[in-house]
Amino acid sequence: MKKLPLYLFLTAAAVVMIYPLLWLLGASFKSNEEIFSTIWFMPEDIDFNIYRHAWQTVTPYNMGHYFLNTFGIIIPKTIFAVISSVLVAYGFARFDFPLKRFFFALLMGGMLMPSIVTVMPSYLMWSKLGFLDTYIPLTLPSLFACEGMFVFILIQFFKGVPREFDEAARIDGCGTLKTLFFILIPCIKPAVVSIAVFTFLWTMNDFLNPLIMIQSVEKYPLSLALRLSVDSTGQGYEQRKIITMSVIGLIPSVAVFSLAQKKFVSGITAGGLSG
Repeated sequence: MKKLPLYLFLTAAAVVMIYPLLWLLGASFKSNEEIFSTIWFMPEDIDFNIYRHAWQTVTPYNMGHYFLNTFGIIIPKTIFAVISSVLVAYGFARFDFPLKRFFFALLMGGMLMPSIVTVMPSYLMWSKLGFLDTYIPLTLPSLFACEGMFVFILIQFFKGVPREFDEAARIDGCGTLKTLFFILIPCIKPAVVSIAVFTFLWTMNDFLNPLIMIQSVEKYPLSLALRLSVDSTGQGYEQRKIITMSVIGLIPSVAVFSLAQKKFVSGITAGGLSG
């Protein structure tokens, strides 16, 4: 009974946090008038035909096409980000080399730089190289550990693994890469999963970079396809169709987070404690 007030508070906080998602789901079945007339999430009628209608979008392509485009960006970008971040962090955490502090300072400086300032130089560079309207500008930079925060997090995890593990692996005949992949990465798996989840979610929600780099509607990711549901005047469009498309678009993010929740949360918690 002593913990009852705490449980009531946590339950109320959980309802407040989850209610926007419940409202979003319920609003996908509401009419435009009902959406703006009540904050209650339950619709008066439930008709799943709106989901079939929303799946077709307002373009010649359905949402399945845009999902494939989105995964064509997310999958290589996530793989590249994880591999490059792990390798760079491993170098900083376990090896000494000339100008190490200088390069680490550059890495930290890159974390503090707003990403918006690199948009125009990136656009001009990819335009000169002839890679606009392709997925290369959206995926290739991840090969170079461009997210300094990921490298910083992994460095802290690597430092938390005793160096005796490396020495024992070398005695058993493991080289540098074998030590990394078979000894150290299993020890920092929560951090690696966290980086993969962050990259997936950020790329799924990215709107600005695809808008700048991609011109063809056929190659649009889902984030841009949602914008196409709004007409040029911003009036006369069907709100519930956009909401329904948003609900459908949330499914991969919710699924990935649910599957990786345990590792993700433990990775964030351990990172905070080690930091």
